[in-house]
Amino acid sequence: MKKYFIAGILVWAPMAVTIWVITWGLGLLDGVFGSVMQAIIVVFPHQFTGDLQHFRELPGVGILIVFTVIIFTGVLAISFAGQWWMKVWDKLVNRIPIVRSIYSSVQQVSSTLFSGKGQAFSKALLIRYPHADSWVIAFQTGVPAKEVTAKLGEDYVNVFLPTTPNPTSGFFMIVPRAQTIELEMSVEEALKHIVSMGSVPPNSSSGLTDTKSPHHF
Repeated sequence: MKKYFIAGILVWAPMAVTIWVITWGLGLLDGVFGSVMQAIIVVFPHQFTGDLQHFRELPGVGILIVFTVIIFTGVLAISFAGQWWMKVWDKLVNRIPIVRSIYSSVQQVSSTLFSGKGQAFSKALLIRYPHADSWVIAFQTGVPAKEVTAKLGEDYVNVFLPTTPNPTSGFFMIVPRAQTIELEMSVEEALKHIVSMGSVPPNSSSGLTDTKSPHHF
């Protein structure tokens, strides 16, 4: 019975997690559409309220509309006129005191993660954490700011240390480059290794690219 139960878990667990992630993403898109529709109903309570509410309750409509709006926005954004309007929009938002801080931070993070031009998650590293006798896998996310580099006076790197088994949370750390060991495994393989709590070995990693002893810094 134990063998059959484990075999069943191995079949259903990946499928269940995949369905959960997809459902969460679709629910997020549908929630955005619902919030917009609710705002319209509040602003115009006596105009087309019944029709809007009925339209809102149609299954899948919110997801389809939000997805279409995102695609249409992307098409406009890469055009010449769209780039001009984006510059105007950025200037307008950056004039609002509190909003500009949040907007600019999210804009920089999203540009780094999705455009592929930044250094986010460029490589997997071994670092010492939480003490000198233990090691964890972290991801290099770039280099420290100029002010941080000037005050530390050494060669440091920014790393993100994900938690297990939920890698969406973690710690941002600045560590000396000399105290890191670069891994040959890809970022995807390292992430799978972390999520599985070390039970799933990387497929293509054959060792460390750093040949020095990990105990010598």
